[in-house]
Amino acid sequence: MQDPALDALLLPFASDQLDWPEAGALFLRAREGAALHAHAPRSLVCEQSFRPEHEALQRAGFDARVDGDGAYARVLVLPPRQREEARALLARALSRSAPGGIVVAAMPNDAGARSGQADFEALFGAASVLSKHKCRVFWAPVDRADAALAASWRDLDAPRPILGGRFTSRPGVFAWDRVDPASALLAEQLPHTLSGHGADLGAGWGYLASEVLARCPGVTAFDVIEAEMRALDCARSNLAAHASRVALDFRWLDVTAGLDRRYDFIVSNPPFHALRGESRPEIGRAFIAAAAEALQPRGVLWLVANRHLPYEEAFGARFAAVRIVAQRGGFKVIEAVRGR
Repeated sequence: MQDPALDALLLPFASDQLDWPEAGALFLRAREGAALHAHAPRSLVCEQSFRPEHEALQRAGFDARVDGDGAYARVLVLPPRQREEARALLARALSRSAPGGIVVAAMPNDAGARSGQADFEALFGAASVLSKHKCRVFWAPVDRADAALAASWRDLDAPRPILGGRFTSRPGVFAWDRVDPASALLAEQLPHTLSGHGADLGAGWGYLASEVLARCPGVTAFDVIEAEMRALDCARSNLAAHASRVALDFRWLDVTAGLDRRYDFIVSNPPFHALRGESRPEIGRAFIAAAAEALQPRGVLWLVANRHLPYEEAFGARFAAVRIVAQRGGFKVIEAVRGR
């Protein structure tokens, strides 16, 4: 799969404008890809909290971690589009740099490269810049970085109260400061009779799970399944009040790889964009397939999706009964019952 930002990030190394020091290098929010294989040493330490990318890095032979400490002579980073999260990540890159080190960042032009470079240079000073693959890569030594600015940016993506203090979330996770309208529609349509052992696939910061646990007294156990650890940590905080009544399990998993438990019911608002931002409806189809395999006979899946997404065939092949329960605001809520 093409990854222009990753290709751009490795350009200074591919063109010998930067080297790989023996002391080691760090890649924050790392992604696996052809450029990484071609131009990076396997000693590169890769930190990634998104499970599918984390596992891809491990399979490729890189040292993949969720987070860590220690200082490095080279720190690579792919800042996200969300500006608060991106600024906090640049501050983290500085904190993980050894004296005399260099920070390297790359962003697509259509995902904020110009403002990203401006933020980078505000923190590190004038940067060396290359443009290619419709992206920009910029790098600078850390010795002249603005420590006071870094301190003000360090916690910009920290967990914080949202929606009047009802929940905790953080910049960068999906719909981080609001209730996603698709999840709100699904929660509105869920029956109060859901019971037994359930799961939320792609739970995000926990809104849909909280609605299930608040509305359905028959639920005895519930798995909160999310691929992004930063979101899962928020969900753990948001659902703590239910732990005395329901057996909760917070699982850092890639749903598309399948599930290893059986459930009486599943709810889901599956993603349909990949980490790089491209539309990937096959992710939703994989969620449907995983749910079908994980449900008990006569178990039920409640799912919400954009109306245009072609999921009907995926349902029809795996479920005994499927119905569209509601359609509103460009979304559809589907109930699907697994056959015996």
